[in-house]
This record gives sequence, structure tokens and C-alpha cells, in this order.
Amino acid sequence: MTSDTTARVLRLLSLLQTRREWSGADLAERLDVTIRTVRRDIDRLRELGYPVDSARGHAGGYRLTSGSDLPPLLLDDEEAIAVAVALRTAAGGLTGIEESALRALAKLEQVLPRRLRGQVTALQDNLAGITWEEPGPRADPALLATLAVTCRDHEIITFDYTTRQNTATRRRAEPCHLVASGGLWYLLAHDTDKDDWRLFRLDRISDALPTGRRVAPRPVPGDDPAAFVASRLSAAPTRHRAVATVQAPADHVRARIRGLATRLAPIDEHTCRLDASDDHLPRIAQTLAGLDTDYTLDADPDVIRHLRDTIHRTVDAIAGLPER
Repeated sequence: MTSDTTARVLRLLSLLQTRREWSGADLAERLDVTIRTVRRDIDRLRELGYPVDSARGHAGGYRLTSGSDLPPLLLDDEEAIAVAVALRTAAGGLTGIEESALRALAKLEQVLPRRLRGQVTALQDNLAGITWEEPGPRADPALLATLAVTCRDHEIITFDYTTRQNTATRRRAEPCHLVASGGLWYLLAHDTDKDDWRLFRLDRISDALPTGRRVAPRPVPGDDPAAFVASRLSAAPTRHRAVATVQAPADHVRARIRGLATRLAPIDEHTCRLDASDDHLPRIAQTLAGLDTDYTLDADPDVIRHLRDTIHRTVDAIAGLPER
């Protein structure tokens, strides 16, 4: 191919990667060529291994589809930087992805232009992350990828789901968004059987199967998936109740403890209420320990026992140590 043709084919590939389907007329207009030239360039992409589907007729169009092998992708400067930085921090919250992320990063950095490699290095050198080796559920990358595709394509999916009561049921839902919160991943979806919005923890999902049936996008109440998920999480029942009335403004507490979302509510300009309820007793203790001001606590007996045991262990550990 000549240099002009090569540049045009690369531009065509870039367009096909930006949205799900293009009409031949739209592509011809974007590339400033005839529809016949678009067809020839599509054939060139197919010869290079890119799986491009086409539909005939007035409403026909072109789209990239999945093939047996992953062809090269075109990334602009901002996308390349974002992918490189994300790969360097890809281990958090996902099981078994660390080695794959490092391999992908090595391939990407090998071909990054020098100007971009410098920006990625500068970003990484000035970012710090802490990996807490806490026991707990971690999301399966393959499941995350499957759900992400069904959310994008608005494709109904079925899966087995284990409830907090350890009851397994088969669910059918319209996936909407994936949301990460508090070290966990959640699927926000509309349950077709219950005809209502539901929040599913990914670590409780198994045997997820796309059905091939696509539906029109369903608007999320309030038009903000993250806010809707936060409100559902704050209203969800927990195993252990712990509510603190804190002698400090809500903004003061929010600035010192991450991830409170709607669990923090102002009472007046000097006082707020913190709902530290959780299924995990140590997490309640950790949240309350982050408070740097006085508070009163309304909590279940098992929470009180756990906090007292924690205090006693701390007192025993520092007994006899010299004051500084």
C-alpha cells in the first residue's frame, strides 16, 4: 500500500474502534473518499486479520467484531498513557491479573514513543500506592470482562448468585454498570424476574452466560449509577450495627475517613451521624478509630464486645512501655 493509502486505512481502523457500527456513507464522509474506496479499505483490513462485519442494504454498516486472535489496536497519546498507568496499578482488587498486567505493560512500553514514555514514567514516579494484604473476596478478571461487555452492549445475562444468607439462585438481568466500592466490585442491573433494580456482588456471581438478546438502555434512577449504588449500599442490611454521633462537622469527618459516601449525615453545623455498620467487626473498629474527635456510640452487643476486646489488647500491648 502507498503511504496515503496506509494512512487512510489506519484512520479507518481508528474510526471503527471508536463506536460499535458505522454506515458506509458516514465512513466515506469522515475519510473524504467514495463508498467504493471504503469497501476496498475494509477488504484490506480483513486481509490484515481484522474481523470486520458488514451488513447489506440501506441500513447496513460496518463494525469490528471479535475474532480468533487479537489484532493490533490503535491508541492516541492520551489513551496510551492511560493504559500504561492503569496496567502498572492493575493488581488491586482482581485475582490473578498481576502477571498478565506486567506482560501487557512490557509490550506497550516497548513501542511507546519516547515523548509518551517520559510522561508515563513521570506519572508513575510521582504516584504511590499501598497494597493491603487483607483477606477477602476479589473479583475474577474474566467475569469482570464478560459483564463489562454485556453492560456495553445492553445484553441480558443469566448467572448463579449466592445471597448473604448463602442461598444460591439463578438470576436473569439487564446489566447496566460496574461499580467498585470499598474493595468490592458490584454489578448494577435490572432484574427481569423481579422487575426492579438490584445490586450484585461480583464475588457471589458464577456461571455468567450472555443470552445474545439485547435490549434498549434502561435509565438509572437519578441518572447517576455511582450515587445510586452508594445509596443502595448505605441502605443495605448489615450483620453488625454501629452508629456514632460525632462531635464534628460532616465535612471534617469525610476529609479524614475515605469511602463514607451516604453513610455520613450532618445533624447540624457542629455534629454529624456516622453509620459504621458492617458485616466485618474489625472494619467497624477501623472506621471508628479514624475519628479524631469525641463521639457517642449506639451499637449491637457483639460490636461493643469486639471494641472492648480490641481496647484491652491494645492496653496490654503498651503496658510497661516508657512514655515519650
